[in-house]
Amino acid sequence: MPTKKGSTDPDSDMAQVADPTHGARHIAIIMDGNGRWAKKKHLPRALGHKKGVEAVRDIVRVAGEMGIEAMTLYAFSSENWNRPADEITDLMGLLRQYIQSDIDEFDENGIRLKVIGNYKALDSDIVQLIDGALDRTANNDRMTLAIALNYGAQDEMLRAVQSIAAAAKNGEVNPQDIDIHHVSAALDTAGLPPLDLLIRTSGELRLSNFLLWQAAYSELYFTDTLWPDFDKRELQRALKSFGDRDRRFGGR
Repeated sequence: MPTKKGSTDPDSDMAQVADPTHGARHIAIIMDGNGRWAKKKHLPRALGHKKGVEAVRDIVRVAGEMGIEAMTLYAFSSENWNRPADEITDLMGLLRQYIQSDIDEFDENGIRLKVIGNYKALDSDIVQLIDGALDRTANNDRMTLAIALNYGAQDEMLRAVQSIAAAAKNGEVNPQDIDIHHVSAALDTAGLPPLDLLIRTSGELRLSNFLLWQAAYSELYFTDTLWPDFDKRELQRALKSFGDRDRRFGGR
């Protein structure tokens, strides 16, 4: 259907731009609202999380098609252990299922899987699944999908400081020479492009201990859309908003 002149239809807008990423190399998403989505529909929370996994699958495909270099998704925070035990069990079950069902597609589509956070603290069978997926996709270079599991930004920065302190103690680095590049290299996201855009769904206006160092000069985009409803059109809107901004990095 033709659109009217001046339409804000993102599909129409995307068709007119040479780069659908609008220059964003690395985007991150706080995927919030699964429980509220289920509650609105009078469904169990578990079905909200299941629908959220389907949204992950779709968005990863779309991002790869657009040419996004890296996407980091906040899947399970170090604070999520405070949730009810049955909900954690459901989440871990979905994680197992997701890795097993999607690893072939990751590999076929050139997606490299990366995990940030202390995933080694998860159940041993999940750790084994993750390690196998990491090894299998290690040489893929179309897009990097980083999943934050048992992740907290403050913990990440603490571990980075500890590793740098240990290197200084061992004489591997002069404390006077330590700079932001040393810190960035010690973080879980080392090797990924700088974070350009951080998206949070569900209307919450906070970072919730996610990528605090990396988000220093990233653009922030908040939407009321609940994560299970976040689709290609919503991602296009976020990227267009990113492209319309003047990124000054404190220079003027």
